[in-house]
Amino acid sequence: MSSSKENNNSLYRSLDQDRENDPYALIERAADILWERSKTAINNHQASRISDEAVAKVMTAAIKLYTAKSDGESRTFRPILGNYDEVVTPTEALTSVTEVLRALGLGPMEFGLWSRRRPEDYHETDYKMKEFEGEPQSDT
Repeated sequence: MSSSKENNNSLYRSLDQDRENDPYALIERAADILWERSKTAINNHQASRISDEAVAKVMTAAIKLYTAKSDGESRTFRPILGNYDEVVTPTEALTSVTEVLRALGLGPMEFGLWSRRRPEDYHETDYKMKEFEGEPQSDT
Protein backbone atom coordinates (compact mmCIF):
# COMPACT_ATOMS: atom_id res chain seq x y z
CA MET A 1 0.00 0.00 0.00
CA SER A 2 1.33 3.43 -0.86
CA SER A 3 2.13 5.83 1.91
CA SER A 4 -0.60 8.26 0.75
CA LYS A 5 -3.24 5.51 0.99
CA GLU A 6 -1.94 4.55 4.42
CA ASN A 7 -2.13 8.19 5.50
CA ASN A 8 -5.71 8.52 4.16
CA ASN A 9 -6.80 5.29 5.90
CA SER A 10 -5.12 6.44 9.07
CA LEU A 11 -6.91 9.79 8.81
CA TYR A 12 -10.32 8.12 8.32
CA ARG A 13 -9.70 5.79 11.27
CA SER A 14 -8.72 8.79 13.38
CA LEU A 15 -11.87 10.69 12.36
CA ASP A 16 -14.05 7.66 13.14
CA GLN A 17 -12.40 7.29 16.53
CA ASP A 18 -12.88 11.00 17.23
CA ARG A 19 -16.59 10.65 16.44
CA GLU A 20 -16.88 7.63 18.69
CA ASN A 21 -15.11 9.50 21.48
CA ASP A 22 -17.33 12.55 21.10
CA PRO A 23 -20.02 12.18 23.77
CA TYR A 24 -22.44 14.30 21.74
CA ALA A 25 -22.08 12.38 18.47
CA LEU A 26 -24.53 9.90 19.94
CA ILE A 27 -27.22 12.60 19.82
CA GLU A 28 -26.73 12.92 16.05
CA ARG A 29 -27.11 9.15 15.56
CA ALA A 30 -29.98 8.91 18.04
CA ALA A 31 -31.83 11.73 16.27
CA ASP A 32 -31.72 9.81 12.99
CA ILE A 33 -32.92 6.61 14.64
CA LEU A 34 -35.60 8.42 16.64
CA TRP A 35 -36.86 10.19 13.52
CA GLU A 36 -37.10 6.99 11.46
CA ARG A 37 -38.67 4.85 14.19
CA SER A 38 -41.14 7.59 15.17
CA LYS A 39 -42.31 7.88 11.55
CA THR A 40 -42.73 4.11 11.42
CA ALA A 41 -44.72 4.01 14.68
CA ILE A 42 -46.99 6.84 13.50
CA ASN A 43 -47.50 5.39 10.02
CA ASN A 44 -48.29 1.95 11.51
CA HIS A 45 -50.67 3.46 14.10
CA GLN A 46 -48.45 2.15 16.91
CA ALA A 47 -47.51 5.37 18.69
CA SER A 48 -49.24 3.97 21.79
CA ARG A 49 -46.35 1.50 22.13
CA ILE A 50 -44.08 4.39 23.12
CA SER A 51 -44.50 5.50 26.73
CA ASP A 52 -45.68 8.98 27.68
CA GLU A 53 -42.49 9.34 29.73
CA ALA A 54 -40.27 8.58 26.71
CA VAL A 55 -42.09 11.20 24.60
CA ALA A 56 -41.81 13.74 27.44
CA LYS A 57 -38.06 13.10 27.76
CA VAL A 58 -37.52 13.55 24.02
CA MET A 59 -39.64 16.70 23.88
CA THR A 60 -38.02 18.20 26.98
CA ALA A 61 -34.54 17.48 25.64
CA ALA A 62 -35.42 18.98 22.25
CA ILE A 63 -36.85 22.16 23.80
CA LYS A 64 -33.89 22.65 26.12
CA LEU A 65 -31.34 21.92 23.37
CA TYR A 66 -33.05 24.25 20.89
CA THR A 67 -33.13 27.08 23.44
CA ALA A 68 -29.50 26.51 24.47
CA LYS A 69 -28.37 26.62 20.84
CA SER A 70 -30.47 29.60 19.75
CA ASP A 71 -29.75 31.69 22.86
CA GLY A 72 -26.15 30.54 23.26
CA GLU A 73 -25.29 31.08 19.60
CA SER A 74 -27.44 34.25 19.31
CA ARG A 75 -29.25 32.92 16.27
CA THR A 76 -32.36 31.06 15.31
CA PHE A 77 -32.86 28.13 13.00
CA ARG A 78 -35.92 26.22 11.86
CA PRO A 79 -36.86 23.99 14.79
CA ILE A 80 -38.80 21.56 12.59
CA LEU A 81 -38.15 19.78 9.33
CA GLY A 82 -39.80 20.90 6.10
CA ASN A 83 -40.47 24.33 4.66
CA TYR A 84 -44.05 24.80 5.76
CA ASP A 85 -46.46 22.02 6.70
CA GLU A 86 -45.02 19.10 4.70
CA VAL A 87 -43.73 17.34 7.82
CA VAL A 88 -45.51 18.90 10.80
CA THR A 89 -49.07 20.10 10.30
CA PRO A 90 -50.38 23.28 11.94
CA THR A 91 -52.65 21.09 14.08
CA GLU A 92 -49.69 19.01 15.28
CA ALA A 93 -47.64 22.11 16.05
CA LEU A 94 -50.43 23.93 17.87
CA THR A 95 -51.40 20.82 19.86
CA SER A 96 -47.82 20.43 21.06
CA VAL A 97 -47.23 24.10 21.81
CA THR A 98 -50.55 24.38 23.66
CA GLU A 99 -49.73 21.39 25.85
CA VAL A 100 -46.23 22.70 26.59
CA LEU A 101 -47.74 26.02 27.68
CA ARG A 102 -50.39 24.24 29.76
CA ALA A 103 -47.74 22.02 31.42
CA LEU A 104 -45.94 25.17 32.55
CA GLY A 105 -49.10 26.92 33.71
CA LEU A 106 -48.86 29.47 30.90
CA GLY A 107 -51.48 30.73 28.48
CA PRO A 108 -51.75 32.67 25.24
CA MET A 109 -51.15 35.98 27.03
CA GLU A 110 -47.73 34.90 28.31
CA PHE A 111 -46.94 33.39 24.93
CA GLY A 112 -47.76 36.70 23.24
CA LEU A 113 -45.58 38.62 25.68
CA TRP A 114 -42.58 36.31 25.22
CA SER A 115 -42.79 35.55 21.53
CA ARG A 116 -40.19 37.25 19.43
CA ARG A 117 -39.78 37.80 15.78
CA ARG A 118 -37.05 35.81 14.14
CA PRO A 119 -34.15 38.02 13.04
CA GLU A 120 -34.39 36.43 9.59
CA ASP A 121 -37.87 37.93 9.16
CA TYR A 122 -36.45 41.43 9.15
CA HIS A 123 -34.34 40.57 6.12
CA GLU A 124 -37.30 39.05 4.25
CA THR A 125 -39.40 42.20 4.61
CA ASP A 126 -39.28 44.52 1.62
CA TYR A 127 -39.47 48.07 2.89
CA LYS A 128 -39.71 50.44 -0.04
CA MET A 129 -38.93 53.89 1.21
CA LYS A 130 -39.87 57.08 -0.55
CA GLU A 131 -39.39 60.71 0.22
CA PHE A 132 -42.50 62.55 1.38
CA GLU A 133 -42.02 66.14 2.42
CA GLY A 134 -38.45 65.42 3.44
CA GLU A 135 -39.33 62.39 5.60
CA PRO A 136 -38.77 58.80 4.55
CA GLN A 137 -42.12 56.98 4.38
CA SER A 138 -43.03 53.35 3.93
CA ASP A 139 -45.26 52.26 1.01
CA THR A 140 -47.52 50.38 3.41
